[in-house]
Amino acid sequence: MSAIIDTLTDPQIMVVILTAVAAFATVASLIMPFFAADRFGARMKYVASERDRLRAERAAAIADQQRQARLRKEPKSFMKQVVENLNLSKALETDAMRDRLKMAGFRGQAPIVAFLFFRAALPLVGFAVVFVYLFFVNGFHLPPIAKVGLSIGGAYLGFYFPDIFISNLIQRRQKSITRVFPDSLDLLLICVQAGMSVEAAMNKVAGEIGPRSLELAEEFSLTTAELSYLPERRQAYENLGKRTGLPSVRAVGTSLIQAERYGTAISEALRVLARESRDMRMSEAEKKAAALPPKLTVPMILFFLPVLFVVILGPAGIQVMQNFGG
Repeated sequence: MSAIIDTLTDPQIMVVILTAVAAFATVASLIMPFFAADRFGARMKYVASERDRLRAERAAAIADQQRQARLRKEPKSFMKQVVENLNLSKALETDAMRDRLKMAGFRGQAPIVAFLFFRAALPLVGFAVVFVYLFFVNGFHLPPIAKVGLSIGGAYLGFYFPDIFISNLIQRRQKSITRVFPDSLDLLLICVQAGMSVEAAMNKVAGEIGPRSLELAEEFSLTTAELSYLPERRQAYENLGKRTGLPSVRAVGTSLIQAERYGTAISEALRVLARESRDMRMSEAEKKAAALPPKLTVPMILFFLPVLFVVILGPAGIQVMQNFGG
């Protein structure tokens, strides 16, 4: 053992061993890259295959939805014939009308045909109903000119009834989107910071917020599909703002367009927009709360104050009546 220890502690032997180890490490460091697998190329191939798989799944889902939509919302032949014979598309169809239908959640040609048909039919129906009621059912002892004027008013109301119906649907849809949009931006920010692309992040957020707001989940799914198939990504973000009609959603689309154009950080823009959307939601709630007392004034005068007067003055009135009666 002493001979082995003396040999290992010999300076010359130690120099030889260290030199051999250094030479082996140098040769290994030079040769190992040639035997290592191309991890970057494999990773890129995996990402490409995963992207193709997601696109194929999204295309299949969109195709299935469109097929079901065609089966469910195919324009009735009678409506279509009336619209074509009267040439209502040229007279009444405008870009603003199509945008409003999209904001209400109606897409495709079937809702346009139905809207134009009811826009033309409801004035006649309203005029006929009011005319028959006033002249043959109950005339309220009105002169004929007044009855004709009320019938024209019924036709006027029937003409604008489709617009009123679409406006109510738009308000309900925007309310649902506004209520969940700040939380969806937070989820989108988390997905982007985790390394997901914008398409994958929107697809993930659409699946998460579907139970809370089906409208916003639908819009995110449509945007994901448009990002995959439209030649310009900017158009997909602009379409998202047009379909919702909300300034906060348009601001998000503009921020995403600028981030992709100038290479800025998307996460920072999403964080700022999420905070602003949450502040806007809180300000709307505070505005409604501040407007509540004036709205309660009339119900209080009509329903609360008479009851209070009866409770306060009722016993005194009964006593006075008893005294005078005695």
